[in-house]
Amino acid sequence: MRSISDKLLQSMPQLTIASIVDILLVAFLVYQFLMIVRGRRAAHILVGVGILTAMYAASSFFGLDLIRTILSTIAPYAPFALIVMFQSEIRRLLARIGRRRWISIGGRLQKREFTEELVLSLVQMSQQKTGALIVLERDIGLRTFIESGVMLDAFLSRDLLLTIFRSGSPLHDGAVIVLGQRVAAAACFLPLTVRPGMARSLGTRHRAAIGVTEETDCLSLVVSEETGRISVAAFGDIEMDVTPERLAERITAHIVRRTTSPTFRQQIGEPAEDPALERESS
Repeated sequence: MRSISDKLLQSMPQLTIASIVDILLVAFLVYQFLMIVRGRRAAHILVGVGILTAMYAASSFFGLDLIRTILSTIAPYAPFALIVMFQSEIRRLLARIGRRRWISIGGRLQKREFTEELVLSLVQMSQQKTGALIVLERDIGLRTFIESGVMLDAFLSRDLLLTIFRSGSPLHDGAVIVLGQRVAAAACFLPLTVRPGMARSLGTRHRAAIGVTEETDCLSLVVSEETGRISVAAFGDIEMDVTPERLAERITAHIVRRTTSPTFRQQIGEPAEDPALERESS
């Protein structure tokens, strides 16, 4: 008995680190694929493939030559059929893997796409002289201002921003607040700066952009409805008439400096930082 067990152990493949990694990667891909097809029509296709596989195994075991011959004949064409049927799910799987935060390249691509979409939308609104005010959250939460507007929780895109700020749109008045890479709310009310010099020389939209940066460490992006010029406000200061290149630079720097999400800061009970102190330290 011992010799038989020894032979069985010797015949079994050795479990190495490479094989463990291989198994985990395959399990990860299978899990991601199952999560994508769950609740979709592709799940029924997988059930059908499983039934045909079980029928082939049963026909081989019980000697059902006719059904086994039919299934073995169509088996070589099955991979091509599966690729055609699951092409949308395969695209979703690759996109889902590419969006993972733990892939540094994917994270950089996401930030670049986010910046490009934002810059292109502001440039287009500038050319059309469409007034706009977009606020990008950093560390200090903007929940108070979000609750004053219309909740959206939508992925940021150029088409979405152009639709929101289109003249005559119900949401074009007020500010759009962006959390991460998602539009949290639109038509939000912001505090106005009360500094005398700025109150006299700037309009309401620019004063609101400065006012919210006096209370938080956010970044405000403004498009003037009268002149079409783009301005950027942060820490109570405003930079007027910025170029698209400068705008992309400011947005990229703001994204890089974001440390922890507001949800995490609330969970650990960390107090909000004073933007004035942060500005002095920098």
